[in-house]
Amino acid sequence: SMECLNLPIFLCVDEEGGQVTRLAGKAGFDLPVYDNMSVIGSKGDTEQAYQMGESIGQYLYDLGFNTDFAPVADVLTNPGNTAIGTRSFGSDASMVADMVTKELEGLSSQGVFGAVKHFPGQGGVSGDSHDGAVTLDKSLEELMQTELVPFQKAVENGVSFVMVGHISVPQVVGDNTPASLSQMMVSNVLREQLGYQGIVITDAMNMGAITGTYTADQAAVMAVNAGVDMILMPQDYETAYNGLLQAVQDGTISEERIDESVERIVKVKLQMQ
Repeated sequence: SMECLNLPIFLCVDEEGGQVTRLAGKAGFDLPVYDNMSVIGSKGDTEQAYQMGESIGQYLYDLGFNTDFAPVADVLTNPGNTAIGTRSFGSDASMVADMVTKELEGLSSQGVFGAVKHFPGQGGVSGDSHDGAVTLDKSLEELMQTELVPFQKAVENGVSFVMVGHISVPQVVGDNTPASLSQMMVSNVLREQLGYQGIVITDAMNMGAITGTYTADQAAVMAVNAGVDMILMPQDYETAYNGLLQAVQDGTISEERIDESVERIVKVKLQMQ
């Protein structure tokens, strides 16, 4: 049956502060504009990250949003990285972890869920997944020492959303499957090794790293089978939706796999009541 449970919907926005905002600094919105995360990170004062999260959380909540696709948990290990660049708090993994944790607390204090991104960490790559395939040539051991440190801390502090990026990590996965479509990265590394039980959402699926290789329905089915709970911005919504329905009907995706995601989503929504 398709009964309605009367649960609220997630209303989400990319409001990172600094250079990536959908509201602050835009015409018609008289909202505070924050420094780039790199500036806040360079000052080393986690209280600034908390206050920014609190303030952004307050205006987002007032505007009706309950989920912010922030903070950026990427550690900027490659100074030539343009996709993340000044959106990262910096190159020190434990400092980034502390900043991320404080910003999440600030958002949460205002009733807004944060979503740490872009798992497993895009700060070390040279390309941009908006444009095409991007590879990070690191082992799981190397990731655990740097890239995954802020994600691990956010998980330990009870984060409700992790956004998985589209970078390929061939040394971990064994091939060039993007992390967002990889069972190894989502189910093994994020869920089992890092112990994460919350919602996994993909980065936008209309980016070149996905659309250059997969159709909207292929990508959606792969993501769900990898352990993803929510698909963000498929290249074609109807194609992705129908592809998932078909995959459940023909057994490509088990009903148990769907039920797991529904349970995770409902658990988070019940915190919003």
